[in-house]
Amino acid sequence: MTSPLRSFTSLYSTTFMMVLAAGLLTTYLGLKLTSMNVAPIWVGGMMSAYYIGLVCGSKIGHKLIAQVGHIRAFVACAGIVTASAIGHALINDLTIWLILRLFVGMGMMCQYMVLESWLNEQSEPNQRGTVFASYMIVSYLALMAGQGAISFYPELGLEPLLLIAMCFALCIVPIAITRRIHPEPLTPAPLNMKHYWRRAPQALTTIALGSMMVGSFYGLAPAYATNQGIEPQQVAVYMMCTIFAGLIAQWPMGKLSDLMPRSRLIRINCSLLGLLVITIAIVPFDAVYSLILTGLFGVLAFTLYPLATALANSRVEQHERVGLSATILVTFGVGASVGPLIASALMQQFGDFMLYGFMSLCAFTLVIRLLFINQRQKAEESSSSDYIMAGGDLVSSPLAAAIDPRVDTASVQMQMINPNEDAFDNLDDDYEVYQANHPDLDTQAVNVPVTDDADEQLADYNAAYAPDEESTQNTKGR
Repeated sequence: MTSPLRSFTSLYSTTFMMVLAAGLLTTYLGLKLTSMNVAPIWVGGMMSAYYIGLVCGSKIGHKLIAQVGHIRAFVACAGIVTASAIGHALINDLTIWLILRLFVGMGMMCQYMVLESWLNEQSEPNQRGTVFASYMIVSYLALMAGQGAISFYPELGLEPLLLIAMCFALCIVPIAITRRIHPEPLTPAPLNMKHYWRRAPQALTTIALGSMMVGSFYGLAPAYATNQGIEPQQVAVYMMCTIFAGLIAQWPMGKLSDLMPRSRLIRINCSLLGLLVITIAIVPFDAVYSLILTGLFGVLAFTLYPLATALANSRVEQHERVGLSATILVTFGVGASVGPLIASALMQQFGDFMLYGFMSLCAFTLVIRLLFINQRQKAEESSSSDYIMAGGDLVSSPLAAAIDPRVDTASVQMQMINPNEDAFDNLDDDYEVYQANHPDLDTQAVNVPVTDDADEQLADYNAAYAPDEESTQNTKGR
C-alpha cells in the first residue's frame, strides 16, 4: 500500500509553503505595527479582518470551485493573495492594510477548501485518518517555520514581505503539475446551523470561545511579547514554543479523550487553562519562565478545537457531518474575528496584560456555560425517561392492549373471542374485488382455495387468541 505522504507529496508541499507564508505574514504585521507605535486596536483589527475574510471566502470559494474547478480556483486565489501581500510593502495606509488582510483571508479560505476537499476525495477510506493527520502535522511545521523565519529579519524591512510573496507564488507549482486525478466539482449543500447548535451545544460553544482565545493569541501575542522588551528573535522563539507544544499535545490528548467523556475533559481543560492564563497575566514577564508557561498554554488552548470537533461528530449522524464541518468552520471564523478586537481594545484601555486577562475571562465563561448546558441536558434526559416509547414487535400486536392497564380487559376479550365475522368480511371483500377484476374465471375454481385459506387463517387466528375456559364462560354469562 502506498504511503499517504508519498501519494500526496504535491498537496503537502503546497500546504507547507502556503501556511509558512501565512504564519510569517501574521507575525510580521504584529511586530511591524508594534514598532510603528500604533494603537493595539489596529493590531487586533488586522487579525479580525483576516478571519472575517475566511468566513466570507467559504461561500465565495465554494462557488468559484464549482464554476472553474479546483486548480484554476487555487491559482486565481494564489495570485490575489500574493498581490495582497506585496501591497503591504507599497502602501502604508492602515485602512488599506485592513482591506488587504480581508482579501488574504478570502483567498486563503478558497485555497484551504481546494486542498482539503482534494485530500478527502482522493484518500482511501482506510487511510483518511492518516492523510489528514499528516496534513495537520505539515501545517503545524509550516507555522513553526514561519515564526522562525522572522528571526532572520529583525529590522522588519521589506525582505519578509518578499519572502512571503515568493512562498505564496511557489505554492502554485506543486499543485499545478500534479499527476493526480482532479477531484469532482463541488455541489451546493444546504446549511442549517441552528440544527447543529441544538445537537452539539457544548462542542460549538467550546469552538466559539476557544477560537476567540486562539485568534487573540496569533494576532496579539507578538505585540505583547515585544512590549515586554524582547527582541524579534526571542518573539519567534516564544511563538514557536507555543505552536510546538500544541503539536505534540494532539496525540496524547486524543488518546485521553478516548478513555474519558470528552465533555468532562473539555471542562477540565478549560478550568486549567483559565488558571494558567491568569497566572501569565499576573506574574511578571520572565524570558525563561514565559516559555514554559506559553508551552503549557499551547497544550491546553490548541487542543480545545480537536476535542470539540470530536465531541460534535459524536452527536450527529453520518449524513450530517458535512454540514457540521461547515458550521464548525463558520463558528471558528466568527469567534476568531471577534476575539482579537475585544482583546486589543482591553489592551489599549488597561495594558498589555489584558491579552491573557481576556483569555481567562473566555476560559471561565466557557466552563460556566458548559456546566450549565451539561446540567440542562441531564435534566432533560431524566424528565424524558419517565415516558419511554415502546419498541419491538409488541407495539403492533393486539396483545399490547391485553397488558395495557388503561384498557378494559372484558372489552378486549370480547373482541378477541369472536373475530370470525371481521375475518370473513375481509375475505369476502377481497374475493368480490378479485372476482370483479377477473370475470372470466370459474366460480367454483376460485371458491375452493379461498375457503381453504380462510379456514386455515381462522384456525391460526383462534389458536393464537383463544382465551381460557374461565374467561370464556364469564364473557358468555354477560
